[in-house]
Amino acid sequence: MSELRKDPILDRWVIISTDKEEVDLSQFCLQEPETRRGGFCPFCYGNEDKTPPEISAIRDEGTRANTAGWQVRVVPNKFPALMIEGDLSPTGIGLFDMMNGIGAHEVIIENPSHDRGISDYTPEEAKRVIKVYRERKLDLKKDGRLEYILIFKNHGLKAGASLEHSHSQLIALPCVPIRVEEELAGARRHFEYKERCIFCDILRQEQDFEKRIILENEDFISFAPFVPRFPFETWILPKRHRCHFFEIEEKEENSLSEILPCTLNRLKKLLNDPPYNYIIHTSPLKQEEEEYYHWHLEIMPQLARVGGFEWGTGFFLNPVSPEQAARQLKEVG
Repeated sequence: MSELRKDPILDRWVIISTDKEEVDLSQFCLQEPETRRGGFCPFCYGNEDKTPPEISAIRDEGTRANTAGWQVRVVPNKFPALMIEGDLSPTGIGLFDMMNGIGAHEVIIENPSHDRGISDYTPEEAKRVIKVYRERKLDLKKDGRLEYILIFKNHGLKAGASLEHSHSQLIALPCVPIRVEEELAGARRHFEYKERCIFCDILRQEQDFEKRIILENEDFISFAPFVPRFPFETWILPKRHRCHFFEIEEKEENSLSEILPCTLNRLKKLLNDPPYNYIIHTSPLKQEEEEYYHWHLEIMPQLARVGGFEWGTGFFLNPVSPEQAARQLKEVG
């Protein structure tokens, strides 16, 4: 028999199959990892002049911008969704509001190696990427036109990655996305009713229950959430309450740089390097420290198709319970 589970943050229902003790991984695993697409890669070491001029980089001492000698590079997206130059100039036509497409769209090239993804990184390599995420947020935060900064990663063609070389993206927006507003509103409702952060409550409950935890260290837990929309959906939640990702301290950077690649490596081993997206959920830039919101990172393997039922109802169908997913991800380690 399946179960209906309700997300306590978004009031969203998910139908989860719980009638099988063991999951048939063959329905999710790629029979073979995605075929290498080959061809020229502008992100590879030595091709620095084939990207737009770099915005920022972690480099070997004495090396110049847009040359070799880098460990992480940040460049503008060649086909940006939004542009940094110009004014918002909001206007309206009757009921319809408009403004210029002002913002930022950047690519974080995570590593010089074409054939290694973040699931293969050492903690030192992962920390460089996390440090760049934080530095870019702090830099763009100075622009008063911007309201929200989204950092995300698409891994694999089916997850939207147009280039194989491991990279993340940053999009800075002049407004707060509705998905973020909904999550903030749900967290605020819980706080107003119980005077506690819902994410802190989730953290304590998962630590008490234990069966959905995949990995844990001093500063983070990696776990399968109670109401996952997708098979093997995984969250990484900091133990210290902070609403903004950019407030992460060096000790936490060290801990995140250990747990993030280890979690992704378990997904890679279990599911034969599946396509996935991860997203850093964080507060809007202009909101001060919030007692009710807690930044976190969500990993969503792209293993199931979203169809008419999901679009028509807002329900998700998940054939794998989080308890099953967590158990198998722990065992594969």
